[in-house]
Amino acid sequence: MKVLLINGSPRASGNTYLALHEMEQVFQKEGAQTELIHIGAMDIRSCIACGSCAKNGKCVFDDVVNETAAKFEACNGMVVGSPVYYASANATLIAFLTRLFYSTGFDKTMKVGAAVVAARRGGLSSTFDELNKFFTICGMPVASGQYWNSVHGRAAGEAAQDLEGLQSMRTLARNMTFLMKSIALGKEAYGLPEREPFERTNFIR
Repeated sequence: MKVLLINGSPRASGNTYLALHEMEQVFQKEGAQTELIHIGAMDIRSCIACGSCAKNGKCVFDDVVNETAAKFEACNGMVVGSPVYYASANATLIAFLTRLFYSTGFDKTMKVGAAVVAARRGGLSSTFDELNKFFTICGMPVASGQYWNSVHGRAAGEAAQDLEGLQSMRTLARNMTFLMKSIALGKEAYGLPEREPFERTNFIR
């Protein structure tokens, strides 16, 4: 099992990292390989809808998005973490995910996804929902824990006091590991679900 963790916080060792690291320890204990990539402070531009990825198989901007693509293809699961800014994820992370998901043409069906968010107080559930949409649009099952996957803390390190939040991260990691292992066994026994030809219906013709 391979798990890719994406830290979308500008602070490499902030509260988002604490949540991801809590999960990472469980993954490793369960025998899964992990890699944590910190992209929150990088200069990542957004998609410009140029269409080059459809022709060349990679994004026209040759940065961390293209570097991550092969790791994304090889992993069994992805965890994306973000702080909350105005009830939304960090814009750098959204730019990264938009280009990563759009520019990679490989089949993402049955890779397991999970989102975790950190905030001082509010905006957690809307950010959580925003991140999960990247998974659900491409056939990735979303792992759940014992609550919405979030931790609370303002200053870096304060999330360590959120004992329920950290427990939620551990539960999420265990559930995600079980789901990845179950899917791997299911693929061996039954293969992937049948896929119909995609029906594209435009509202304006």
